[in-house]
Amino acid sequence: MSALMAILSPAKSMEMHGCSGEITPSRPRLQAQTKQLAGLLREYSARKLQSLMAISPKLAEQNVLRWQNFNMRSNPRKPSAFFFRGDVYQGFEAWTLDRKALAWAQDHVRILSGLFGLLRPLDSIQPYRLEMSTPLKTTSGKDLYAFWGNAITEVLRKDICSQHADAIVNLASDEYSRVLDMDALDVAIIQVRFLQVDKAKTKFISFYAKQARGLMARWMAIHKPRRASDLADFDLGGYQLDRKVSSNGELLFTRPKPSPQSH
Repeated sequence: MSALMAILSPAKSMEMHGCSGEITPSRPRLQAQTKQLAGLLREYSARKLQSLMAISPKLAEQNVLRWQNFNMRSNPRKPSAFFFRGDVYQGFEAWTLDRKALAWAQDHVRILSGLFGLLRPLDSIQPYRLEMSTPLKTTSGKDLYAFWGNAITEVLRKDICSQHADAIVNLASDEYSRVLDMDALDVAIIQVRFLQVDKAKTKFISFYAKQARGLMARWMAIHKPRRASDLADFDLGGYQLDRKVSSNGELLFTRPKPSPQSH
């Protein structure tokens, strides 16, 4: 039986409060690596974090507290797809999916993370900020790509096998998908692009593209596609497949550019 899986990027913005008590969270699977990174970052001062992450002094202070509180019992925890609230997750809207759709997403949707490696939508996480492109030096090398090595790829490979998946729908950014050895996954990789049509010209607009990636993950959770050809039916947000430009390995969806008041 064939199946599709999807990968997403995480988000920097997070919602700390509110989650249905009916949700039973799972535990992230790369906890040893997460603990190692958190321990390393706990030693950073606000000034060092500001330099490392290229963030404001205020954000640096906030993240010093996050690392100090990390893994403490009092620290808030929440399933990852409910925690993240960036553009992708405003499209995915996990908090409005029914149980069957959430169960499908838990099996078939994966979220790449600089701190947690690979997350399922219901994996319980804590507040953090650590982008995959952060040049954090560890004993493994100069950055997080060196730190994670093939660990994330190996866990995803096992998931692919357990779900009998024969294709991955790549809804992640280049920054995050780079951490995977795509060849080692040994399945078809389907790249997806979302463009806006404005005065007969197609344009890439980051906000809309991110939101559309979340919309496609949502559509997949609801419709449970088995084959790449099923993705042609994706129509959330007014998108339609451009069949002239699309191929088996790359799907292009377009829609008229929304008016300013509609987003």
